[in-house]
Amino acid sequence: MSEHLSAPPGGAGAAARHVAVVVNPAAGKGAGRSAGRHTIELLRRAGARVTDASGDSVAAARTRAEAAIEAGADTLCVVGGDGTAHLGVNLTAGRTVHLALVPTGTGNDFARNLGLPLRDPEAVVSLIRAGHTRRVDAGRVCTPGDRRWFGGVLGAGFDAVVAARAEAMRWPRGQLRYGLAILRELPVFRPIPYVVECDGERIETRAMLVAVANTASFGGGMRICPDADPTDGRFDVLILHEVSVPRFLRVFPTVYSGRHVSHPYVEIRRAVRVRLEAVGVRAQADGEPFAPLPVEVEVVPGALRVVAPRPPSPGPR
Repeated sequence: MSEHLSAPPGGAGAAARHVAVVVNPAAGKGAGRSAGRHTIELLRRAGARVTDASGDSVAAARTRAEAAIEAGADTLCVVGGDGTAHLGVNLTAGRTVHLALVPTGTGNDFARNLGLPLRDPEAVVSLIRAGHTRRVDAGRVCTPGDRRWFGGVLGAGFDAVVAARAEAMRWPRGQLRYGLAILRELPVFRPIPYVVECDGERIETRAMLVAVANTASFGGGMRICPDADPTDGRFDVLILHEVSVPRFLRVFPTVYSGRHVSHPYVEIRRAVRVRLEAVGVRAQADGEPFAPLPVEVEVVPGALRVVAPRPPSPGPR
């Protein structure tokens, strides 16, 4: 078997030659396992040198993937949902290694926001072979020595509380679990006093949640910041100011269509650097537990080299 993956005629960019693969077998109610096996088989058939960097835990997979990258892997391919994508972002942001995603989870928000093929190993391997990549922004924690990144949305408030409750639930699985966590949390949730700094401008408020968005959606399709663009070098920052629970119940469902942004209690700002302060609040990012507040994050333009379809060329003016 050849160790080199050659791009087909007409392909763009340099094709991958050494691919490290991390598989989450539990993603998509077990779909990740078969998708991972298929992805590895397709890559080997295409002539790639493949290192299976999967592990029994996130920490083990991170260690094995880091070793593969240090050994020369030029592409990291992660097979799983948003949590696995979050691991991939943290392993590749700010580096020359490319990130390929085979989304097999229940939400797949990060992949959807980038227009990536879902649950389709053949399409992803074709993109890897062709060398098609895009540069997209990523969020980075500003604390010296802290190397944490996120690709999609960092949230602190109702969303993070719901994510923590859903993580602790054993039943049901998939998006139903998240919906049930919302229903259980709503009656007991209370507004939180925040300090939000956007590029140095200080805002003190009581709010239901604050979201710092590099991409438009999170939580399985909630379009929290529908105009967020992961290539514009800025975050969209949403503040849902204090509202009554009945009003919150009326507003919350509109987040799936993005219509919530016209609500008078919703404020959206744009910033490169954002600091969030609140007592006893822990942020989530890409659906994963991230950091206790206070936390300060910044956009790093083009920090990720994502294997993705080329965006359509603009038409004639």
